[in-house]
Amino acid sequence: MTDSSPILSAADVTKSYPAATGGNGRRLLTALDQVSLQLAPGETVGIAGESGCGKSTLAKVMAGLLKTDSGTVLYKGTPLSLLPPPDARTFRRSTQMIFQDPFSSLNPRMRIGDSIMEPLKIAGIPPELQRSELNRLMAAVGLPTDSTNRFPDEFSGGQRQRIGIARALAASPEILIADEPVSSLDISIQAQIINILLEMKREFALSMMIVSHNLLVLRHICDRIIIMYLGTIVESGPAETLFKRCRHPYTEALIAAVPGIHGTATEAPVLLHDDIPSPLAIPPGCRFHPRCRHAADICRVTSPVLTEHPDHHVTACHRSRELYG
Repeated sequence: MTDSSPILSAADVTKSYPAATGGNGRRLLTALDQVSLQLAPGETVGIAGESGCGKSTLAKVMAGLLKTDSGTVLYKGTPLSLLPPPDARTFRRSTQMIFQDPFSSLNPRMRIGDSIMEPLKIAGIPPELQRSELNRLMAAVGLPTDSTNRFPDEFSGGQRQRIGIARALAASPEILIADEPVSSLDISIQAQIINILLEMKREFALSMMIVSHNLLVLRHICDRIIIMYLGTIVESGPAETLFKRCRHPYTEALIAAVPGIHGTATEAPVLLHDDIPSPLAIPPGCRFHPRCRHAADICRVTSPVLTEHPDHHVTACHRSRELYG
């Protein structure tokens, strides 16, 4: 990781969707609410939280696949909306995404060799070099080079995810954004994909954003982890120190719920009660307070702001310093 200017950043990004509420009524569901973050060159950032917290929407917004309602996504300091056409094309090539379901992101009628080579053709790579680059990418992700004429449905889920990674790398990206890249895979296959991502980061000098509900995956692969709750960031900090000394009750609860992290699953205290509230009915004040065992009167009426701590943590919690020092 380097300390240079962000390669990709978000400033006060908000994103909402229309949602049916019964009858003819429609309301806006706010998936992201004034979210700001930065991704440094060579850094791997993890985005974690329960389902419905907005992390997948954030990934698509950062990749330029969704437009913001307000706020700005910036590529090397320039808002995406202000990039001149050549730079916009560079951003689209330089920012690649790996999706949770690799099968749906591959053309089922296209042989995998052609699918992986498609970005090479678009980039104008000479035909004589496309085949050698294809073989290099296949080998890099652990796929046999003699399988390029097979179709996606002839591969397992883990192999299809490797194909998706190879296709993303074919564009020679600077930024790789992965949305739950291992959640649908068996544990042993998850480890293989994680190791491939780590190796690709080293070999291709990638900046990476990894969305996952699995904190152990993020701990293993990320430099920094961002915790989201109901469309906002509630904590951000270095991956390892986040586990050793988190500073938000929600992060504490997520870590406590990780099986085996306390020796056995039964040793972990039960810190979360009830399901996450609907984004259509966000609680006043701190939106986590109905589920927080430390909630005070101020939490019920006043929304906390993100506050920096000396150990490179940032939290949105009225009682963070009182509870965690």
